[in-house]
Amino acid sequence: MPIVRGIYRPRIIGRSNVPRTGRVILASNHLSFIDSVAIPVVAPRRVQFLAKSSYFDGKGFRGWVSRIFFTSIGAVGVERGAGAAAQEALDAGQRILETESAFAIYPEGTRSLDGRLYKGRTGVAWLALSTGSPVVPVGLIGTDELMPVGSTVPRLKRATVIFGEPIDVSHHGPATSGKARRLATDEIMAAIHALTGQELAGSYNESPPADTIEKIKRAVFQRERI
Repeated sequence: MPIVRGIYRPRIIGRSNVPRTGRVILASNHLSFIDSVAIPVVAPRRVQFLAKSSYFDGKGFRGWVSRIFFTSIGAVGVERGAGAAAQEALDAGQRILETESAFAIYPEGTRSLDGRLYKGRTGVAWLALSTGSPVVPVGLIGTDELMPVGSTVPRLKRATVIFGEPIDVSHHGPATSGKARRLATDEIMAAIHALTGQELAGSYNESPPADTIEKIKRAVFQRERI
């Protein structure tokens, strides 16, 4: 990790805002694949996060290298997806936090391809409220230039990682309250926005509807995104 920091010389702001012990959630914006490397590299303690199970299931030498790499940076393999898969991923995050560990999550759900900050999904609030974990907002700037979408090797660009002051979202209510989850998520996203200054998208970051029927369903059934 020190070698990586020496090569890429990231700007690190607010490291002291990350508690050195106890459970804590690092909630970050998401611009690049390299984000999941950047945060563990610069954080003052070991950070775990969820990654696609396929990174751990590969065969042969490449599969072995992938498993070693993702395990070394604190990744935990899970099935990715919506609905039951999304809740199972959150359950995995909950188990990590209950061991008094640091857990990183991207409330937007997936990478922003246009650089805007999208509406946060409420899974981050569910985790914070159900485990009593403080949330440290994280602002990533320039990681999309360090490793643009589609590239396989990071460029020699300097990125910035900003750790904001911890947030206690318990005042919004219990994890069982949809309103509490929404308000807590919005507070977390506002804190991330204050760190990055990104343009706000005002919507969820998700693939376009496949057809007119799917578009109508999304408009009529505004289900909570987790």
